[in-house]
Amino acid sequence: MSRVEGFRDALTARREAFRTRFVRGPVTAGLFEFVSFGIKQGWACIFGGLLLALILATHLYYPENAWLGRYDFLVIAAVLIQAVLLLTGLETWEEARVILAFHVVGTIMEIFKTSAGSWIYPEENFLRIAGVPLFSGFMYAAVGSYLARVWRIFEFKFDRFPPLWLQALLATAIYVNFFAHHYIIDIRNALFVATLLVYGPCVVWFRPDREYRPMPLVIGFGLVALFIWFAENIGTLARAWAYPGQEAGWKLVSAAKFGSWYLLMIISFVLVALIHRRREGHHAEKPANREPG
Repeated sequence: MSRVEGFRDALTARREAFRTRFVRGPVTAGLFEFVSFGIKQGWACIFGGLLLALILATHLYYPENAWLGRYDFLVIAAVLIQAVLLLTGLETWEEARVILAFHVVGTIMEIFKTSAGSWIYPEENFLRIAGVPLFSGFMYAAVGSYLARVWRIFEFKFDRFPPLWLQALLATAIYVNFFAHHYIIDIRNALFVATLLVYGPCVVWFRPDREYRPMPLVIGFGLVALFIWFAENIGTLARAWAYPGQEAGWKLVSAAKFGSWYLLMIISFVLVALIHRRREGHHAEKPANREPG
């Protein structure tokens, strides 16, 4: 048994003991499930949450004349967080591969986008590639980390899961458009429609507590994109990066970025799906709602 499985079993045992002792009636059971959902969500985004907390904390308290640049400190901190999660078994090597893949994908995008003037990194640092601080790739990796972890923690099952080749084709078109729209027509509106056609019929079943609950997958993408947009506002408030118009002072990130993150969800989701493609029953029909036993 792995450390992740052992920790999960211990947590399940404690949860069941608490339920047996305190949970009575449908209202209490519903509240318990809601709290369980929140705890699992927080656990799924532990990497991104810690990274965002560090971005905000270093903005408030980092010494101005420190020998180690703030961005470089964030790189080292992100690597250490990742190492601790792996060494303690709280994150699997499969999830680490997702993070690495998305780090590479994100860094390439960052190099291009900053050269095109889409946003800037206002502080100097040493650990950078083509003017892009290496910590920026970890922000994309945090998205991949969340999706990989939430997939496992909530034990995702799917109805009408789209063929992986079709998902990969859509993800490739989305990624190419992030670059190509600077030179040719922006097809993101067509891509939004394509995501609805591909994922619209799909329902994800997730397990916040004992029973599985359904949600249209596109709504799940939208909710994740919304919370990333919230996090992006915190990141720009902390001056980790800045968009045009934010040089003189902070203002709310454009709502159009929500659409960008929604499309980015597709890329990260497909990366996770490809890594999990060989797991038996991963795209099974909806599960029967029953108590574990």
